[in-house]
Amino acid sequence: MLTRVLPPPGPARMLTFITMVMSLGQGLWMAINAIYAVTMVRLTPSQLGVSVGIAAALVLVSSIPLGHLADRAGPRTVQMWSFLALAPLTAALVFVEGFWSYLIVTSVQGLAYRAGNNARKAMIAANVPKGERAQVMAYIRAALNVTMSIGACISGLVLAWGERVGYQGAVLFTALCFLATGLLTLKEAPVPPVPASAGAAFAVLRDMPFLAFTALDGLLVTHALLLDIVLPLWVISHTDAPRWMSAAILLVNTAFVVAFQTRAARGTDDPRSASWASLQGAGCVAAACLVFATTGGSGMLTACVLLVLGALVHALGEIRHAAGSWTIAYDLAPDHAQGQYQGTYKMGGDVGKMFAPALFTWLVIGHGATGWIVLAVAYALLGAAMPAVVARGVRSRAATAEKAAAAA
Repeated sequence: MLTRVLPPPGPARMLTFITMVMSLGQGLWMAINAIYAVTMVRLTPSQLGVSVGIAAALVLVSSIPLGHLADRAGPRTVQMWSFLALAPLTAALVFVEGFWSYLIVTSVQGLAYRAGNNARKAMIAANVPKGERAQVMAYIRAALNVTMSIGACISGLVLAWGERVGYQGAVLFTALCFLATGLLTLKEAPVPPVPASAGAAFAVLRDMPFLAFTALDGLLVTHALLLDIVLPLWVISHTDAPRWMSAAILLVNTAFVVAFQTRAARGTDDPRSASWASLQGAGCVAAACLVFATTGGSGMLTACVLLVLGALVHALGEIRHAAGSWTIAYDLAPDHAQGQYQGTYKMGGDVGKMFAPALFTWLVIGHGATGWIVLAVAYALLGAAMPAVVARGVRSRAATAEKAAAAA
């Protein structure tokens, strides 16, 4: 398994290994977070929803400044201190009681995690040649799926045990993973900070082609919510398939990503080819939506087969779209501002996740197969727009480079 998810020796291998350490704790925490908040911290479900929403909003508005910080202070420094800060912040959850303390700790925790994530993306841009970034990101994503799955399995033992000491041990283990991530960052190659004279503080806000790509890709990446939120509800309310099919679909998705993500990243070495990969990915997601639409009136066995088929087509679209997006996000960003550009890119997905759950649930659960068809058409149109949007971005980057060369 490790030979599949670890790249050849070099900076990319250390980047991937650090991701595995970090995501082991992340996978454990994601699986128990909500239950821990309700059962141990004793929040009501509405209080949990409010705290998650406020923390997400703070992360959203701070993403660009935190990315800019990685450029100015150096991404390795910001990554190291962000994850070192995450360790005590996570451990503090053992002592949290009530809404306000939980809100404060998780909000600061979210800011530290986003700062570290932005810096990690800038580290990849600095240490990996352009033509190899998509492949390295593929290794990282495969590794992330493996270790997050292991963390989720550990969480299953914690949840089955159900004792406070088990939950607290899981929280402290997560904190230990973040501490190890921060310390391991010292093993990575240092990246010098970018001087302030290299560009405007928030130049990305004036880069309309990149913002257009961010918005378009943010809409496309909402396809992840289909498996996490929409499909489980669809299975129990509109099909004759057993409830456990939701878990089986997620298992199929994880295994497919681990097995094929690195292969799906081939042929995405430049923005043009990457934009066509994103189009292909969107097309597969659209096809998967059409397959899911047919499961509503099928018998149990037929529904199970079609759900797995749709999950496989969706997984192919997911990994192909992801491979294209990585290259585009890196290559349309100037080298001196990778931190703020990658922070902006993350905002696209954040905004999409804010509205998509309610909208998708209303469409699919409320309108049945028609809702799936609407989603299929929407994803197909979004994918079809990607090559034109990226071509505009490439022209804009070339014009900017020509102006900079003339000025020099």
